Amino acid sequence: MTLSFFDQFMSPTFVGIPLMALALSLPWILYPAPSARWLNNRLLSLQGWFISRFTQQLLLPLNIGGHKWAALLASLMIFLITLNMLGLLPYTFTPTTQLSLNLGLAVPLWLATVIIGMRNQPTHALGHLLPEGTPGPLIPILIVIETISLFIRPLALGVRLTANLTAGHLLIQLIATAAFVLLPLMPAVAILTSTVLVLLTLLEVAVAMIQAYVFVLLLTLYLQENV
Repeated sequence: MTLSFFDQFMSPTFVGIPLMALALSLPWILYPAPSARWLNNRLLSLQGWFISRFTQQLLLPLNIGGHKWAALLASLMIFLITLNMLGLLPYTFTPTTQLSLNLGLAVPLWLATVIIGMRNQPTHALGHLLPEGTPGPLIPILIVIETISLFIRPLALGVRLTANLTAGHLLIQLIATAAFVLLPLMPAVAILTSTVLVLLTLLEVAVAMIQAYVFVLLLTLYLQENV
C-alpha cells in the first residue's frame, strides 16, 4: 500500500496511546547531568560554553528586568534544537511539525509577556497600539490594526516553525523517493539526486537550529517591549 507523504507527520500511537509525551520527554534524557567536580568532561564543558554564549547573545537587547527569563529562554532554545535535530533521523517523529504543540509553546509565553507589560507599565504597553503623531481620523483604524497584529504574533510564531520544518521534511522525502525510483532506471541521475539530497539534509540541519533560534529571539523581542 502506498503511503501518503504526510503520514510522517501523524502523531505516533502504541496500543491506541499517543506517544507525544514520550517524544517530548526523550530529549531531556539525552542531556548530560552537571556534576559537582571541579573539572568536567569535554561534553559538559561544551554544553556549558554553548549555553553561556547563547545566553549572552540573548540578553543583549533586554534590560535588567528581562534577565529573569534567561533560564527559561535558554532551556526552550536547547529543547527546540534537540527536537528539531532528532526529527531529522530516520524513523523518528518530529513533535515540532505539529501546529498544536508550537502554539502550545508560543501562546502562553507571548501571553506572559503581554501580562507583564500590562502589570508593570500599562500606559507604555497600551501606547504600542497607537503610534505617536497619528492623525485623528486614523486613530480607530490604527488601534484595530495594531490590536490584530498583536494577537497574530503567537500564531505567526507557531506557523513559522511548523511550516519551515514541514516543508523541509517533505522536500527531503520527495528527493529521496525520486533517487530511489531513478536508481534502476538512470543511475547517473540517481547519483546526482542523492548528492542534492545530502546537501539538502545539511541545509535542514541549519534550518532546524536557525528556526529554534528565531522562535526564542522573537519571544525576546516581545519581552523587551513589555519590560
